[in-house]
Amino acid sequence: MPETRLDLARIQAARQVIDPVFLDTPLYPCEALEPVLGCSVSIKLETANPVRSFKGRGTEVVVSGLAGAVVCASAGNLGQALAWSGRGRGLEVTVVASRHATAAKLERIRALGARLELVDGDHESARERAAAIARHDGIRLVEDSLDLETCEGAATIGLELVDAAPSFDAVLIALGGGALATGVGHVVRSRAPGTEVIGIQPAGAPAMTRSWHARRVVTTGPTNTIADGVAGRRPIPEVLADLLVVADDTVLVTEASIIAGMRLLLEHAGLVVEPSAALGIAAILEDRDRFAGRHVVTVVCGGNVDMSAYRDWVR
Repeated sequence: MPETRLDLARIQAARQVIDPVFLDTPLYPCEALEPVLGCSVSIKLETANPVRSFKGRGTEVVVSGLAGAVVCASAGNLGQALAWSGRGRGLEVTVVASRHATAAKLERIRALGARLELVDGDHESARERAAAIARHDGIRLVEDSLDLETCEGAATIGLELVDAAPSFDAVLIALGGGALATGVGHVVRSRAPGTEVIGIQPAGAPAMTRSWHARRVVTTGPTNTIADGVAGRRPIPEVLADLLVVADDTVLVTEASIIAGMRLLLEHAGLVVEPSAALGIAAILEDRDRFAGRHVVTVVCGGNVDMSAYRDWVR
């Protein structure tokens, strides 16, 4: 059993409080990708739910024990998920986001009934403002990846992966704040220790990957990537400590490979995905020899995308 903040019994219990609409998502081999990528690729599809991302698993666990009001910082997906989960339980939800976040994500947060506050700067500025609101109003601050509920909710994806047959040689996971990678990684390391766990980040937002390789927190300057969902620059020490235990490797990929991955998922899997969700395919494209002949699963983690930008990317 890996020594992290996560607990397998709590992860299994989390399934009991998560709305079933987020559970048991499709997992299937995408045979059309095999001749293109040179390996067998299975897709774990986390976009077929009301918030079109995996974040609803974590927010369901968070709000299961809450009353009153709650605030979070979000690049878009966490905010939508918290708004959805909070609305169903009568919570007042405030989401702080950068005014430069994807417009479609911001519009959906409003539509789900949350109060949306926009700040200048990037996601780190939004985190600071959300923390200030929580202190001033005396309400719960949800910190994605730091809060165990977000990690252990995401970890239920890992339960579904390890219960699948056949087993996988590697699991490719988008790496941003770390909730998805540490959650899924903890379960895979516990239940399928022979499976390689690989986190993937854009080269334009490399903080967590650099930190993993340096074995210490490395803070970076401004990010430069279309994958806004993973564009942090200040890793959380506790999350890094968990990632160091459960990940076999973390890698960086270029913007060109991310766009190519989005195009392949559209053309060969019929999936419209946001850039963060294409990181696994991008990693295969950049290191075909590493994955040649292997069976890998990639977690397609989100599908909230600005359609105008998306059309330009995949054209």
